[in-house]
Amino acid sequence: MPTQNERITRLILRAAEKARRETGAEPEPKLTEPVQWPVDCTIGPGLEGAIACESEVGYVNGTRGWLVYQGYNIFDLCARSTFEEVSYLLLHGHLPSPSQLETFTKRLATYRSIPNSLRWLMSFPIERINPMAALRIGINMMRQQQTFRDADEERPDPATAIGADEDSDPMEVPLAGEDHAAFEFRAHRERKKVERALHRTLLDAEGEESCYRLIAGLPVLVAAIARIRDGKMPIEPDLELSHAANFLYMMSGRRPTTVEERVMDVALILHADHGMNASTFACLVVASTLSDIYFSLGAGVAALSGPLHGGANEQVVRTLRAIGGPEKVDPWFRRAMANKEKITGFGHRVYKTYDPRARVLGPLAAFLAHGDSEARQLLRTAQALEKNVVAALGARKRVFPNVDYYSGLVYASMGIQPELFTPIFAVSRVSGWCARLLEYLRSNRIFRPRAVYTGPLNEAYVPIDQRTTRSRQRRPTT
Repeated sequence: MPTQNERITRLILRAAEKARRETGAEPEPKLTEPVQWPVDCTIGPGLEGAIACESEVGYVNGTRGWLVYQGYNIFDLCARSTFEEVSYLLLHGHLPSPSQLETFTKRLATYRSIPNSLRWLMSFPIERINPMAALRIGINMMRQQQTFRDADEERPDPATAIGADEDSDPMEVPLAGEDHAAFEFRAHRERKKVERALHRTLLDAEGEESCYRLIAGLPVLVAAIARIRDGKMPIEPDLELSHAANFLYMMSGRRPTTVEERVMDVALILHADHGMNASTFACLVVASTLSDIYFSLGAGVAALSGPLHGGANEQVVRTLRAIGGPEKVDPWFRRAMANKEKITGFGHRVYKTYDPRARVLGPLAAFLAHGDSEARQLLRTAQALEKNVVAALGARKRVFPNVDYYSGLVYASMGIQPELFTPIFAVSRVSGWCARLLEYLRSNRIFRPRAVYTGPLNEAYVPIDQRTTRSRQRRPTT
């Protein structure tokens, strides 16, 4: 008889087979080949369709429903891999050997210990702060404790920065890589050995080591925030547990079951990277100024906290509970359609087919719901609502469940509070953020898009004593 975890693997492989039957095998030629700069493209509001850079980290094909990390499809990674292995893959571009994975896993476990950062974090009224705001504070505490970038003598000199790409540089200047990472500064390079001798426990906040610490540290911060908000003290990490298991342990105070560990591991893999989304772009924009990785990830957390990016799975759970049961879905859906209400958890800016992440999370939500009556009620409600939405909007508007539709049900079945759903997203996405930062900075160019000015020109200045509250007159532009 298969074990519970073997059953989970079979669920994922069945989802993969269904996806292969329903989607094609052709990539998008213009989006999977080296770019010949400058490039012509059609751009919509919010930079939709703009080509910002090349990347080998991940690929999303919204028409076919693909999600690929460094060449590997998401189904194979979820079925056969672990979050630690996937994080290594994203950062280094290849799957690790057994010895490489062992070394990487041990380093992550060692870096879970951040007592000073947690002590500083606890000096804030965390129980009254939004969890994502608290996470940004925690990242800043890690930066202060783990790096020497705030020391006055370590502030970089812009005149010596590699690839500074000042605003005066024309767009025709070709992109060019450097022999050294873009975060390094020529004036500092000769002092590196001295710095490391003086700061043996501190980092420069500029390279892979900082990425490892952030991947290890964010789940510790989120777990501490969860416990503080629940009136409990943070607990020490268990270095013997996996990344996913330790995260659950530090939140709940008990060792998770093997099923809980496996499901959380899959959820983390599914959220680790997703193309040039808003939070990833925010990270890259800040990093392109030659800010450091900690500040850049803080920008990603800030972008993720917006309800149009993160947080939709919280609303899905609230909506399903408000509907009140599968038998009430039909009238609820008819009212929602009549009132032209947005139904959270459906549709995606990129996907025009079933989100591959939802293909995995849906069966996992059903798997977890068997032993919980409330979870079964929510799942049946979700399945009934999905049937209505897909029947009404699937063929006509290409609206299908996205990753948020079932992820909240998965987390809720594991006893996790809704306000922690988005921080869990960050615990996973930190690997993709770091991988894309390191990649982009090898050939850095500061982001500098333009806006089309639509305001007036040639306004006549009116002295203050002659102005009225409506003194400004719009004039035709010339």
